[in-house]
Amino acid sequence: MRHVYLYLALFCLAAIPALAADKKTVSGVTEPFMDVTLSSPVQGTINIEHFKEGEEVTTGQVLLALDSKLEELETQRRKEVMERNRTDLDATKQLFEKSNAVSKDELDKRQMEYKVSVAEHGIAEEQLRRRKIIAPFSGTIMEIFLQLGAGCEPYQPLLRLVDTKQCYFVGHIEGTAAVDLKIGQDVTIEVAGTKDTVKGKLSFIAPVVDSASGLAKIKALFDNTDGKVRPGLSAKMILE
Repeated sequence: MRHVYLYLALFCLAAIPALAADKKTVSGVTEPFMDVTLSSPVQGTINIEHFKEGEEVTTGQVLLALDSKLEELETQRRKEVMERNRTDLDATKQLFEKSNAVSKDELDKRQMEYKVSVAEHGIAEEQLRRRKIIAPFSGTIMEIFLQLGAGCEPYQPLLRLVDTKQCYFVGHIEGTAAVDLKIGQDVTIEVAGTKDTVKGKLSFIAPVVDSASGLAKIKALFDNTDGKVRPGLSAKMILE
C-alpha cells in the first residue's frame, strides 16, 4: 500500500511542471484605451473653460475656447458677401436666360465671384472653428495645463484627455513564444492592487521581434467600464 501512495505522489509531482508549462505569464503595465494631449493650431487667449479636471465629456463637446471676437465678425462679413453674390448671380442668370440682357462673360464673372465668396466664407468658418478645443472622443479630462486668461502658442499642450472605459495590458514576450499566439486569444490579467482578475483578448502581436532583447511586444484589450482598474499599474497576463 505504501508503494501505491509513493507512486501517486511521484505522479502528482511530475504533473505539476506539465500543468505550469501550459500557461505563460507575462509581466507588463496597464494603459488607457485612448490617451491624448490636445492643443490649438493657433495662438490666442483662453477665455472659456467648459469642464474641470476629472469630469467626463463626450465626443464633439467644446472643452476650451480661445478669444474669437475678430473671427466671429469676419465670418459674419464673409457670409453677407456670399449671400449678396448669390443674389447677384441669380438675377444675372435670369436676365441671361430670359432676355439675353447680359452677356455670357458677365454671367461667368458673377459665377466666379460667388464661388470665391463661398470659399472665403469657408476659410473664415474654419479659422473660427480652430479657436475651440473639441473632444475627439468620449473620456475623462485628466489634466488642464493652462487656466482662464492664459495665452497659448500654436500646438502648446492645453489639456489631457483619456478613455479608461477600456484598457490595454502591454508587455513583452520571448519572440519564439510569440509564434504560437493569435489575435483574439483569451487571456487573464492580474492587476496590482486589485483583488479580482479581469478577462481580455490579445489585440496586438508585434510583427517584428526586437533584435537586441529578443522580445516581441504584445497588447491585450480588456473592459474597464466599472473603473476598477486604474491604468498605469503593473500587471501580469496569463496566457491559457
